[in-house]
Amino acid sequence: MSLRLLPVLGLLFGASMWGLIWYPYRLLQDGGVGGVVSSLASYAIPLVLALPFFWRHLGSARAHLGWLALLGLAAGWTNMGYVLAVIGGEIMRVVLLFYLAPVWTVIFSRWLLGEKLSVWGWLIMAFSFAGALTMLWPDSGGLPLPANQAEWIALSAGATFALANVVTRKLNEAGIWAKSLAVWGGVTVVALVALMAESRPFEFAGGASAFVWLLLLGVGLCIGLMTVAVQYGLTHTLANQAIIIFLFELVVAAVASWFLANEALTLREWLGGILIIAGSLFSGHVEHKPGNPD
Repeated sequence: MSLRLLPVLGLLFGASMWGLIWYPYRLLQDGGVGGVVSSLASYAIPLVLALPFFWRHLGSARAHLGWLALLGLAAGWTNMGYVLAVIGGEIMRVVLLFYLAPVWTVIFSRWLLGEKLSVWGWLIMAFSFAGALTMLWPDSGGLPLPANQAEWIALSAGATFALANVVTRKLNEAGIWAKSLAVWGGVTVVALVALMAESRPFEFAGGASAFVWLLLLGVGLCIGLMTVAVQYGLTHTLANQAIIIFLFELVVAAVASWFLANEALTLREWLGGILIIAGSLFSGHVEHKPGNPD
């Protein structure tokens, strides 16, 4: 298999998983396991399993600990926020708001990688914002803003998703396992902090069925495999090109939400989504300049 194909396959695998994984998280919610607890469990599981074998990779990345910490925090909110958003919101609206990430990628690439905002960068912003305005414009008038907490969370998680992708490129020398450990650790820490705001987060534990425990374990193992695949793909792919590959998640999520949750977009939401996708497609023309810092 071509080495150029492996990063693409890793990103496609991650996109497919994210387009489907909302469903087991909703099943966990129905089983009494809230989004914060399921996020904690599903990222702590691969962290605990991998740490004894790969903790040395953090030592070899000592010079990058600050950037790894930033990656962990960004990935922490991205992944937990995504879980909370897909549990509480309409799947496709949430995912499309999440995919305003190319806008934030352009901004973070300029800030962290020194990439200049080109004509393509302006087109990304124009199409993405036009799509968001079209999709969010309320029938009764008013400001075109996210309609509920889940959509606000999705919007913010998309921004930290872009930050995590750009930081991953910044950390090319840190190694796949060091970055994967940072992601798992970041979500675990963010979820633990969020748990402090909940009065009885583990109330489900006493009466949870075997199915719930097995589902938690299965989601955790899938998250672990997906994280490694995505980190490999991001390390060997330009940040703006990775966003295009991640668009496959929209296809998977659209089909899955229709079959599994009987959800469908309105004509205006489809139009807004097409504009957002167009913005993401333009991001493939934004290239990393050789003279820019890594």
